Amino acid sequence: MPNSPSSDLLGTIKSPQDLKNLPAEQLGRLAEEIRSTLIHTLAETGGHLAPNLGLVELSIALHRVFSTPRDKILFDVSHQCYVHKLFTGRAERFQSIRQFQGLSGFCKRSESEHDAYGAGHAGTALSAGLGMAAARDLAGDDYHIISVVGDGAFTCGTTLEGLNNIATTTRKFILILNDNEWSIDRNVGALSRYFSSLQETDTYAWLREQTKTIIEKLAGEAARKQVSKLVHAAHSIITPLSFFQELGLSYYGPVDGHDTQRLEKILRIASKHNGPVIIHVITEKGRGYEPASSNPTKFHGIGQYNIEDGSTSKGAVISYSEAFGTHLSTLAADDPDITAITAAMPTGTRLDIFRSKFPRRYFDVGIAEEHAALFACGMATQGLKPYLAVYSTFMQRCVDMIQHDAALQSLPVKFCMDRAGLSPDDGPTHHGLFDIAMMRAIPNLVMMQPKDEAELGHMLCTMNGISDRPSLIRYPRGNGEGVAMPVELKPLPIGKAELIAPGTDVTLLALGNMNGYAAKVRELLHAAGISAAHVNARFICPLDEECLLRQAAETRLIVTLEDHVIAGGFGSAVMELLNEKQCTTPVLRIGWPNEFIEHGREEQLRALHGLTPDAIAATISAHLNAR
Repeated sequence: MPNSPSSDLLGTIKSPQDLKNLPAEQLGRLAEEIRSTLIHTLAETGGHLAPNLGLVELSIALHRVFSTPRDKILFDVSHQCYVHKLFTGRAERFQSIRQFQGLSGFCKRSESEHDAYGAGHAGTALSAGLGMAAARDLAGDDYHIISVVGDGAFTCGTTLEGLNNIATTTRKFILILNDNEWSIDRNVGALSRYFSSLQETDTYAWLREQTKTIIEKLAGEAARKQVSKLVHAAHSIITPLSFFQELGLSYYGPVDGHDTQRLEKILRIASKHNGPVIIHVITEKGRGYEPASSNPTKFHGIGQYNIEDGSTSKGAVISYSEAFGTHLSTLAADDPDITAITAAMPTGTRLDIFRSKFPRRYFDVGIAEEHAALFACGMATQGLKPYLAVYSTFMQRCVDMIQHDAALQSLPVKFCMDRAGLSPDDGPTHHGLFDIAMMRAIPNLVMMQPKDEAELGHMLCTMNGISDRPSLIRYPRGNGEGVAMPVELKPLPIGKAELIAPGTDVTLLALGNMNGYAAKVRELLHAAGISAAHVNARFICPLDEECLLRQAAETRLIVTLEDHVIAGGFGSAVMELLNEKQCTTPVLRIGWPNEFIEHGREEQLRALHGLTPDAIAATISAHLNAR
């Protein structure tokens, strides 16, 4: 078990300048302190442990060579910026990371002048960095732009587009390829194999063996000189043929990402280079903590855990993601046309369940959501039934494909959006609060959301029977409602809502996981003498017109409840339909405000924004009393 964090050295670093002043012989001890701080802090707060453990020495070297905030360091995705935060005046607040009103788990421009760019999606740092470099060049300045990009993000279309433009955009730019063979799960595809090949070519294998022989025979300075010559010889053979040199970048590496002195030396050389460079750094995800290094996927982003063995508590109720993977596997057992696609997150979406049973029908395309959507469309033209599982916050990248390729051509692709709604601790980069507004106007699209994990299975079954248009299902992060599993899957009538309980004063029209809140609100209203009907909407489009008009005629107020921003969401769709039918029954929309919601525990955020059962009931009562 790692020792408790010591602040002997880390506590003396209040700014990057303090790090520069630290003697080189103390950097190893500093790295140990940082890893201990990360392990012990994140055991309490949760967070992206494995990526940050792998980036300790590189972060040290970056801040010793460059000077933020003048020099700009961009971290792709930016969940690996924890060490950077420790060096830039935020160490004393580090215990608050990912906590309500505490530090963000990502870079955030409003949090610190040292955070040059804030993002939580892959594929952003290269293009954004080039934009900064172009602006710098236009201003006649000479500060450095350093984009740190993981090898998984090189499968992003935006990263490849940026690579294509480096040489024509600027002559001063540093791109660091942080190569650990992982994004969330192990990387896949040709680029991943290419990066591995840079480490594992015959020349490098020969170099390693010759190095061992020479060191055995020689000693001291002579040995070091011979090794240096061999490294240079290997580079002269390999790098002229490299992918990056063809794009106009000078290639350095591979470099041991845990050798701080070597990293510093390479970074200083790169800083003086008259042209764009790429430094290929090899790191170990989860380094220094055996549970994380042996299981990088689990510790990529993790909740609270036991430091001693890395164990986490698992509740009795399964998650929506697990229910999804289980239900889809059940359907696939009887239907050989079902395929499953993900974009580098088989474990997060629980398509690993499907993969274990139907490996030939499972496809991981890497961090390439747009390609995944088009790939699914191609499959659908050939009679297959592709289910694409991606988090809501990443499915935003597929809106063009959902409209232009799937809906326009009436292709029966099944889009499955995990983490729809609030993603509490991750905050605004990962909340899935905008997908309905982005997609419900697309013609020829079926969109739905289940009230529990059993209904999720019925909706997947419904999707399987849709052959003339695309369909989309959204479901939340976290555990389901605890209904009995497994269930016998059966299709639902498309566009039909479910009346759960009758009422005469108010209709609570709840979408998805808001049905649990609606049941509690109904009880509170009943105690206040207000009779409320409870309807499980099920479908966002098409809406159940018959049910809506009936409830509008039978009650004085329609209240929509959704885990989505109010603007353009489910409630707006209901208002539009009733207005079109010239129905005068008022609609009260309950949902998130049209702003970027901060990070914190779900109960804290709901209390802050008036989305607890008590607050919702009070809002409804006040609305009725005001009429």
